[in-house]
Amino acid sequence: MTTRRNLVCGSLVVAMLAGSAIALAAGTDEQAVKDGELQWLKSQQTNNADLVAPLLADKIIETNGEGKVLNGKDAVLADAKEDTWSSVEYKDLQVMVVGHTAIATGTFVGKGKSADGKALDLHERFTDTWVKGADGKWLCLASHDSPIKK
Repeated sequence: MTTRRNLVCGSLVVAMLAGSAIALAAGTDEQAVKDGELQWLKSQQTNNADLVAPLLADKIIETNGEGKVLNGKDAVLADAKEDTWSSVEYKDLQVMVVGHTAIATGTFVGKGKSADGKALDLHERFTDTWVKGADGKWLCLASHDSPIKK
């Protein structure tokens, strides 16, 4: 009876530890994606697209707030270099991780100028889809912006 009780208690302890490890890993992954989003924001704040380059998958697809679809890392980076921001911020940044996929959502608020000198005053919701590679690195695979009516 004691051996059986010890086996049951031992199994429960192992299950609890495994559950804690999984929860800790999910928290770590959420933070890694959040850190990536904040690095992306920093690239906009400093007008330095090189900061976002290592976060983008080669085959990223971005749909901007005007509905323009950008295919591939080079196209996304070229587009990022066209705008010059005087102020940007994220609001309501949330990250949800499921397995090797993460969804980041939030609100982007930015003011600046486009390449042709047009004033930019954006207030958009964004959804970014991140995937975790075999090397453990998170990359953004898809990004979508939707304008918020003022």
